[in-house]
Amino acid sequence: MTRRLLPLALSLLLAGGAYAQNAASTIPQPQDVPYPGTIKLEIDATNLGQRIFRVKETIPAQPGPLTLLYPMWVPGGHTPRNAIDKIAGITFKANGQKLDWKRDTLDVAAFHIDVPAGATEITAEFDFLTPTGGGQGRVVMTPNMLNLQFLSAALYPAGHYTHRIMVDPRVTYPAGWTAFTALHEDGRSGDTVDYKDVPFDILVDSPVYAGRYARNIDLTPAGGKVPVKLGVIADAAKYLETKPKQIELHKAMVEQALKLYGAQHYDHYQFLFSLSEQMGGNGLEHQRSSENGVGTDYFTGWNEKTGFTDLLAHEYTHSWNGKYRRGKDLWTPNFNVPMQDSLLWVYEGQTQYWGNVLAARSGMRPLPASIDALALVAATYAENRPGLTWRNVQDTTNDPIIASRAPRAYRNYQMSEDYYSGGQMIWLEADALIRAKTGGKKSLDDFAKGFFGVNDGEWEQQNTYTFEDVVAVLNGVVPYDWATFLRERLDGKKGLTGGIEAAGWKLVFKDTPNAYAKGGSRGGGGGDFVYSLGLSIGKDGSVGDVRWDSPAFNAGIGSGTTIVAVNGQAYDKDVLEDAVKANKDGKAPIELMLKEFDRYRTVKVDYRGGLRYPHLERIEGKPDYLTPILTARK
Repeated sequence: MTRRLLPLALSLLLAGGAYAQNAASTIPQPQDVPYPGTIKLEIDATNLGQRIFRVKETIPAQPGPLTLLYPMWVPGGHTPRNAIDKIAGITFKANGQKLDWKRDTLDVAAFHIDVPAGATEITAEFDFLTPTGGGQGRVVMTPNMLNLQFLSAALYPAGHYTHRIMVDPRVTYPAGWTAFTALHEDGRSGDTVDYKDVPFDILVDSPVYAGRYARNIDLTPAGGKVPVKLGVIADAAKYLETKPKQIELHKAMVEQALKLYGAQHYDHYQFLFSLSEQMGGNGLEHQRSSENGVGTDYFTGWNEKTGFTDLLAHEYTHSWNGKYRRGKDLWTPNFNVPMQDSLLWVYEGQTQYWGNVLAARSGMRPLPASIDALALVAATYAENRPGLTWRNVQDTTNDPIIASRAPRAYRNYQMSEDYYSGGQMIWLEADALIRAKTGGKKSLDDFAKGFFGVNDGEWEQQNTYTFEDVVAVLNGVVPYDWATFLRERLDGKKGLTGGIEAAGWKLVFKDTPNAYAKGGSRGGGGGDFVYSLGLSIGKDGSVGDVRWDSPAFNAGIGSGTTIVAVNGQAYDKDVLEDAVKANKDGKAPIELMLKEFDRYRTVKVDYRGGLRYPHLERIEGKPDYLTPILTARK
């Protein structure tokens, strides 16, 4: 017995929770029974100067042992990465007396307390010390805005499913600020907002964006019965200015999503959107909202030809795919039981697919730009993922737990969460296959409606699925050996770019970037030599990812070094481009001087293929399925 229990305990500990199964742990396992009473949660979010959230909880309790948990597994993050290191000043009291507490030795997110006789509740207080600089984590408080995630600012009692724990949340905001959240208000007192009582899991799924400069834009489609709003906060009022066409494109994105899924799994939907160079950017899904953060020029610097990012479309899609419907092994009874990520190629991969499709169908990203953007993804899996020789897409579903989204030195070889874009390529091929087999009468749209569009209006509970469920619905759209189709691509038995040709297009390389890539690089100053020399270069000459076994790699160039000269001339992107052009079919290698720490060395890159950038072109005589995939639904 001991020989079997020890490996199990170790594996759970590594996954972020020795807690659930370890016989040595005294943490109660979660049960589907209600927690008696309602927790009162009060958060003071006014300390902008020191960037601190002050938290107070009043928790109904009975005399005896009580274990409180700090949530660790981040929904949407797929990993135990919540910022427990940033909570400090923890105190517990009962009947006005301070209580002793002890952290669990196996699960550092668990706090053990003995509730004294005669006590009916305890108070828990702590400070959440948000990052004061990017090196400490994502900045969530600035002089003009904040992002409050209840996941980071609350404890909850062990021994219960989180949907059986009721919470009465109240937040005090800086004077005059506007707050956006999916929570419903229950009253106000000055700058303190009392929100309606909700189960703990819904509270965690309902973060807040608040700001000094704010605007809530109605995106509800004409005739829509469920409101959809875009709550924007910005570093300054001028960044909130929009053009009517911009708003219409965002409304069209919502409308196209509803046409795709045919159901809504929320009672209202609130986009949370920050336009800031101060607060950290992000993208995180929730059932009735999503957290989205980009730079200040989202509206004011809009380029009509390249369009908007697909961020909002991606996170909105998650309301259906990932939140209402999610992989069975991703569902857990609370936020400290380890999740399993094996189906992220559906959760994130198909969301990546639909996010890009909806951006195109709505016009948020015009059709030519959408095709150009797809060319960049196709090229990645045609030439810039040598890691596929030793890993497959399925194995990358473990990456959130393996690396917690830390940067990689050689991403193309190590790979990192390729279930996103690799999954996108798999679903493109599936869509093209369905269209080909049905003469264009059916498509992956039919799968989306049949799989995600069930039970219109239901949102307070999740509808889980398995691999077999995915296959069954695909077979309901068109009979085929879908299990083999998916497993061959997920397990690395088949390539990931077959959907491009199946859709009637082909990947080609030209000596100039496509229009979308050009638009995305404006102002960046970096150099893209990924498909020629095999490396990307920052504005200052710093080398980013170096493609494994590329000419640059084989010359001895590593990521993190700096190029200071090209053939004896000071480095500039244009200088290197000219050298690559001049050396096409030449006789001598390109000479690069590198700086590594305090040392300089010169390498010779043996490359004579000229500049290469990805484009898509039509295959003459083959049906074009890509254009209808990206065209708006009537």
